[in-house]
Amino acid sequence: MIEKKQHRIVTFGEVLMRVSPPQFRRFSQAQNANIFFGGTEANVAIAMSHFDCKSTHVTALPNDFTGEAVAGFFKQNDVDTQFMSKNSEPLGLYFLEEGATHRSSKIVYNRNNSAFANCNPKDYDWKTILKDADWFHWTGITPATSKNAYIALKEALSVAQELNITVSADPVYRSNLWKYDDANPAKMLKELVSLSHVFIGGCDEINMLYETNYSFQDFKNAAKFLQDKNESIKAVINKTRKSKNGSWHTISSQCWADNIYYESPEIEITHIIDRIGTGDAFAAGLIYGMLHYELPKALAFANTTCALKHSMIGDAFLLSKDDVEAAIKSGLQGRIIR
Repeated sequence: MIEKKQHRIVTFGEVLMRVSPPQFRRFSQAQNANIFFGGTEANVAIAMSHFDCKSTHVTALPNDFTGEAVAGFFKQNDVDTQFMSKNSEPLGLYFLEEGATHRSSKIVYNRNNSAFANCNPKDYDWKTILKDADWFHWTGITPATSKNAYIALKEALSVAQELNITVSADPVYRSNLWKYDDANPAKMLKELVSLSHVFIGGCDEINMLYETNYSFQDFKNAAKFLQDKNESIKAVINKTRKSKNGSWHTISSQCWADNIYYESPEIEITHIIDRIGTGDAFAAGLIYGMLHYELPKALAFANTTCALKHSMIGDAFLLSKDDVEAAIKSGLQGRIIR
């Protein structure tokens, strides 16, 4: 049986400030803007804290009031900040124009010379950071940000392997990030995936890593291929999304583990409030689910977490595990709870 305890989760990645005009305005219309803090791995850490896990996020912040504000935000969400390093570079930014119905959202990043891009791998004592950890989560955003971030992540994964910590990988590829000298995305991501156990991705990610040509219908064969290449990978999970327009999406997921194929029913999301962070919510729901449930229920928990995030403004998922379980039980009817 999966033991019941308060698990400790560690994540490593950049924290960004999001700047976005309110009420779906374009920047040319804006007279003010909303500000949120988030980041792919950071969002997972915050969600895991709300799921009653011990959550630690490791990053590099500016040594100024913006860095203090970020640290305060994490503390408000009960995320351990003691391993956040600081330097003199600025906080990374991104600017979001939120789309609606048939108008797409648009994002512009300003992160090339951020505090995290200039992190020092020597600032992170991974044996101390990962002591007593149950799970470590990383994404392809971190090694793409800078060579120093890649070196620090690789060291973290090596230590996690020594300590027998479960590692989940979401090797998302963003071509506009891999700008530093001698960066080789496919080679470097394959190396990091080989030190991981749970692969969150599908045919697109596998095709990028290995120059294969699997279609969506070939998910099982692609997953088997990935496991043949990486003995450490025990489960391959892919979240799928279909969109009718910018406000109306359908999500589902599929999984290959222990030579068994699982898939989840589709969830239709007809009124998207905020699209940002929904994939991170899925990853957090999956991690929590795999720590506490059998795989079919873990997928249902991840899908529901992802669906619920679409209803929440901001980057982070802020509901509890009880909220997610209640939504599953209700069939996502969204009725008033009295």
